[in-house]
Amino acid sequence: MDNPILAEVTRGHTVESRHRGSALVIDADGAVVFSAGDVDRPVFPRSAVKALQALPLFESGAADRYGLTEPEIALAVSSHSGEPLHAQTSLAMLAKAGRDAGCLECGAHWPMNDVAARAIARSGGEPSALNNNCSGKHAGFVCLACGLDEDPAGYVKAGHAVQQAVRGALEEVTGAAHSTDRMGTDGCSIPTYAVPLKALALGFARFGTGHGFAPQRAKAAARIRKAAAAHPFMVAGTGRFDTRAMELLRERIFIKTGAEGVYCGALPELGYGIALKCDDGAGRAAEVVMADLIARFLPMDEAQQLAFAPLRESVMKNWNGIEVGRVRAARV
Repeated sequence: MDNPILAEVTRGHTVESRHRGSALVIDADGAVVFSAGDVDRPVFPRSAVKALQALPLFESGAADRYGLTEPEIALAVSSHSGEPLHAQTSLAMLAKAGRDAGCLECGAHWPMNDVAARAIARSGGEPSALNNNCSGKHAGFVCLACGLDEDPAGYVKAGHAVQQAVRGALEEVTGAAHSTDRMGTDGCSIPTYAVPLKALALGFARFGTGHGFAPQRAKAAARIRKAAAAHPFMVAGTGRFDTRAMELLRERIFIKTGAEGVYCGALPELGYGIALKCDDGAGRAAEVVMADLIARFLPMDEAQQLAFAPLRESVMKNWNGIEVGRVRAARV
């Protein structure tokens, strides 16, 4: 049976496209609050689990050893837009561990932010690994390697101590085996493991509450949430969904996009974790579905509802700036 339609795209008053998928809201005890579609099918969470991947950075003591600041912590769990402050902060993190951009193994790509990309092109330059949307996470991996007194070279490989620590944390937090037969390679070259949405939602419920965590891990999760809420620009960038949502709701939410239509998040005051996947990999659909689930369960006053409304229904405009349609969540 097909997964339900999670989002619709309208043109005028007519539905032009539909996006199917699955979604789950669960509490830290595993009680299901909302479920749609096949939440047991393994999916690659990709960048949506960066906050969980960062837990060993704190549990190892490396974050404190190198004095990582809140903006740097937020960048360590980001998929940033490659704007100047993002690149500068990645470089600063590396410098604290006595390293430079040459240590990054994520590859280089043009900034996701058009203004930043045009500025580099105008200067006749080329993007570096610092502009990669994963450079903050990778700078964190380098810090973790150095904090463990390991050579950071090859830290993206599954057998490296860094990725072993990351895999262990992911398994413990989600309760799902991260097996090599369901391992792929992410865009930034680290291993990514296919696990059920049910496990991801449970992991984020725990991440948002600390429920079931040892004190050190609960403290690490709280530090990450606090840093992201205080510096949401570092988590994504100018005009990006994650930044806009967390600017509005701050510590009431933690959300993180992943490639191919995956989104994960936590509503700490409710104790809920959220995980969703759009079957066709559409990020535009995943954003409005995440916004709809937040608004459905998180109490907001009238002013917050008004401010949050544009995230729930994305406006599409043509090249003349004329509104031609919208992307909106479908009721399931």
